[in-house]
Formats: sequence, C-alpha cells, structure tokens
Amino acid sequence: MSLIRGLVSTLYCLPKVYKWFYRPYYLLSLLMTVAFPIVRSCPGLCEYLPSQREDSNSCAFDWREVEILMFLSAIVMMKNRRAITLEQHIGNIFLFSKVANVVLFFRVDLRLGLLYLMLCVVFLITCKPPIYMGPEFIKYFSDSTIDEELRRDGRVTWIVEFYANWSPECQTFAPIFADLSLKYDCLGLKFGKVDIGQYAAAAERYKVNPSPLCKQLPSLLLLQGGRELMRRPLVDMKGRAVGWNCTEENIIREFNLNEMFQRCKKFSKGEKPEEPKTLLQEAPEEEQPHEDEDEEEEEPESKKDK
Repeated sequence: MSLIRGLVSTLYCLPKVYKWFYRPYYLLSLLMTVAFPIVRSCPGLCEYLPSQREDSNSCAFDWREVEILMFLSAIVMMKNRRAITLEQHIGNIFLFSKVANVVLFFRVDLRLGLLYLMLCVVFLITCKPPIYMGPEFIKYFSDSTIDEELRRDGRVTWIVEFYANWSPECQTFAPIFADLSLKYDCLGLKFGKVDIGQYAAAAERYKVNPSPLCKQLPSLLLLQGGRELMRRPLVDMKGRAVGWNCTEENIIREFNLNEMFQRCKKFSKGEKPEEPKTLLQEAPEEEQPHEDEDEEEEEPESKKDK
C-alpha cells in the first residue's frame, strides 16, 4: 500500500519533479543511487567484476545482489509509510540506495567500496539539500531579538518554529510552514523561525533540545506576550519528543488555527482580539447568597403572624 501511495504521489507531482534535477544535489544523488547498476551492466566495466552466476555472466546481477536489492525495496517501503511529502519519499530512496550501493561495491571489490564510500563523504560535505526559497510571511529571529519581539505587543499571538538547517525533517517542513504563514498571517497572528543550529542560546531558553536523538525538531511553540501557551511535539520526562506528524492538517487542528485566525483578524480592524482559550483558566466565581431569596422566605412568616 505504501509503495502504491508513493507511486501515485510521484506521478501526481511529476511536472515539478523534473525541475529538481536541474539542481546539483538531486542530479548527483540520482547518479549515486544508480551507480552500481550502471557499473554492473556497462560493457567494458562489467567484464572485470566477479559474479556468482552459474553462467558466469558478469554483466548481470547474481542471486545475492538481487537479494540485497529486494531487502532495500522492503526497507524503503517501510520508511515511506511515515513519509508525508514527496521530498521525504525521494529522500528515503536516495539515502537507502546509497547504503545498498556501499554494500554491493564492498562485496564486489574492496577498492570499489572504498572509492564509493569516499565519494559519499565528499558529497555529504559539499552538497547540501536546497533550502526552501518560496514565498512566505515569516520573521526570522536571533537569540537577541526573539524575546524583545515577542513581548513588544501582548495582543499579538506568535507561532514560532525552532529548526536546524542540517535536519532533513526541518527542510521537509519548511514549505508546509511557509504555506501556513501565507494562509493565516494577520496583524494579530504572526509566524516566526529560529535557527537553533546558529542560536543555541534561544533553544536553551525555550527548552528545545537540538540533539537528533531527542527528535524535537522541528518544534512549534504558540507564544503570546512572551508566554508559552502550547507546543508540538510534546516532550516526555526523558526529554524525548512524543510521536507527532508535522502535517498541515495536524497543525491546523492542534493549534485551532481557523478559530484563532478569525479571532486575531479583529486586531486588524482596530478591535482588541480575545485571548486564546488556553489562557482563559479563571476560577469560577463563588455563588453569593441572594438577599432577595431571604426576603421571600421571611414574607410567608410575616403573613402568618398577621
């Protein structure tokens, strides 16, 4: 089922997929993904590779290589079950295909394995995934400006994303957060981002752990007047994030963005917006005895006395 969903999403987004391969990152990733099949089937190269086939055809996959490729397909399908966007699907294919290529090259020849592994390291250092550069209504904070901006106007509600450029999850989430800012930004509701890879002090103040083991990135915080109202994902007692998918539907539902947007639009019209429901936790007023009830109870007694 996950394979079918991946194929459908790929075909649906095919018009924009071919544009990715104009970028060096995706083009080189594609070449490294198919490196072993090209070497194994290329005339002039495959003759020098060992093979365990009974017909001694060194230009075709042997049974062990087919087994490794089948195992790779199973892993990719399992990982893509949790993939949300097309970028995540393709990223998983690139990642695990490179791992399978390392195993296949080392199995054929130690020198080829070392050469391919060296190319992977150079690619990882020199080629970074392209950063989202589309339209957005997002303000970028530093550790020295975030507190001042959030406390400037207590009527404004902020949704702030804590991210890191090295995190694949943050890179995948960038267009989703930008799209939300285009739909819901108004004078009473603002969107912001903090790069905690560059501003670690801000991450420490707002208790966001940048460690990959904690899986807290990206973290979304709902803030008003410098006070935190809620965050996603939640964090357990061990400092690890509770499982939560950063999809557009989940964010709209969890943060109640539709209702918040309607409430914060009043600020655009010059009215003071209501505070979010998370702040309205006032204790119920105590009921006071009504003097009228006491007078009503005394009236029948006075009539009897008469």
